[in-house]
Amino acid sequence: MSMQTQAPFEPTYRSKRHKHMKKPRRWRRRLAIAFAGVVAVILGGTGWFYLTPSGSDLRYMMADTLITSQHRYLAKYLIGQNELDRRVADYTKKFDEMGQIKDEHNVDLAAHPASDVQLERISTAKYKGYIMYVHDPKMIRVATTNVIGSGETVLSMVKRTGAIAGVNGGAFDDPNWDGNGFKPAGIVMSGGKVLYKGDGMQASVNVVGIDRDGLMVAGRYKPQQLLDMGVTDAVTFQPKFIVNGKGLIKNEADGWGIAPRTVMAQQKDGTIMFVVIDGRQPGYSVGATLYDIQKLLIARGAVTAANLDGGSSTVLVKDDAIVNKPSSKYGMRYLPSAFLVFDHPEKFDSGNIWSGIDMEHFDSSKPRTQTAS
Repeated sequence: MSMQTQAPFEPTYRSKRHKHMKKPRRWRRRLAIAFAGVVAVILGGTGWFYLTPSGSDLRYMMADTLITSQHRYLAKYLIGQNELDRRVADYTKKFDEMGQIKDEHNVDLAAHPASDVQLERISTAKYKGYIMYVHDPKMIRVATTNVIGSGETVLSMVKRTGAIAGVNGGAFDDPNWDGNGFKPAGIVMSGGKVLYKGDGMQASVNVVGIDRDGLMVAGRYKPQQLLDMGVTDAVTFQPKFIVNGKGLIKNEADGWGIAPRTVMAQQKDGTIMFVVIDGRQPGYSVGATLYDIQKLLIARGAVTAANLDGGSSTVLVKDDAIVNKPSSKYGMRYLPSAFLVFDHPEKFDSGNIWSGIDMEHFDSSKPRTQTAS
């Protein structure tokens, strides 16, 4: 009888013990499968990133984004040091070639509307920013820093000069992306005068500016050529990427990475458009490629467009207030030049802060110094 009472329970007892013994093995097996899956994903992703055309496009766009930032050296981990050096050299050569494409200047300067300044908010899933429309191009002048040995913020320039609005201007010597903003790169012109010519009057440089009639001029010129052409206000930057209403940038991969952008363009009726795009702010605006801006501007009738200094320099000021969200956590950068908009541009004289200073031996890493009188 005891055997009959034990028999039914014996299998049940063994089954429970067997289940408990198998659980660790099952978890180990599941863990091993999951680990193998992660490894497969990593290897597959790495193979796609480095060995496929779409992966390479993304990798080069990421590298270009780093090239235009203070972390350029990190791009070598994506494309290698030799490829990094080659890509920078290729961009320089390409931008010079783009700057030499002839512009027919198909602009009717007599057609522009009344003298006013308008803002258009730009918002996409990728980037946010503004377009500032200056309908009378003759309202625009280049202003320069008023601080000996230092750049000046665009907000300070606008308030000091009584301007309506302003955006950041040209390139400058910026060691380790921490320079004092005083030494421009290339040339600076304002009011029909060459205020700065880093490489002399006969050296060709890429410029963005405007002539005495309000015609936008962009491309590769010598300072003397600009004077002969009647250019009054200009700074150095590149590239010119819309010529005669046609875009020169072929696709996203040629768009020079994703970054905050400042761009100047002109419509057929003479209206100047300043595009200011925020970037490097995940969750708000990561930035735009030049290809993005090219599409944006062509859709709005731009016949000419050129890139200005961007990145952490990008800023738009109107009515004595910052309109956009600059990317630098330290706030606005100190810059040597800006494009300002005036009610009475004929009354503005920037002076020449660099006159009498040995700029060839100026140390751009020195701390900012005193305001000019």
